[in-house]
Amino acid sequence: MNAAKIKISLHHIIDAYKAKLSSYPEEIFELTPPINGWSYSEVYSHIFDSSLLSLIALENSAKGKGENKPTHFVVKLILLLGSLPPAKKYKVPKRLAERVKKISKTEAMDFILEFEKALTDNYPLVANANENCKTKHPRLGYLNAKQWLRFIEIHLKHHLKQLVRIEKSF
Repeated sequence: MNAAKIKISLHHIIDAYKAKLSSYPEEIFELTPPINGWSYSEVYSHIFDSSLLSLIALENSAKGKGENKPTHFVVKLILLLGSLPPAKKYKVPKRLAERVKKISKTEAMDFILEFEKALTDNYPLVANANENCKTKHPRLGYLNAKQWLRFIEIHLKHHLKQLVRIEKSF
């Protein structure tokens, strides 16, 4: 995992979220799509809220506020391959699902910009982070700072695919 490449990829993914956001009509942004599930609005709420929380975990790991715990082999494989295993639908952990809300397009853009700033602020910490200092992800277990960065990239890409499914349903 090359942190510099991940950072470049993250900026491309963020640009894709911005482009998609600008293309969605305001009147359907908060509507439940015909396929049910989350609206565009709720996807943006979830992905950037959880990405900000992931950056806090990254920062904690990088600053030595974690534990020396193993990362499971399957999780290492996910991080290496760069995608979540195929599944019909992943269940969001309850405490994260409770945070999802319908937001406006303006609020979504504000979330993106907040994430971008936090990424810029926290990225330099990754270079000198102890790879044995890890904080717990609700589903994947213990991740170090670089693994958190990679997870954020994978998670953002995963939800871009969700936005495409919503687009096709309208």
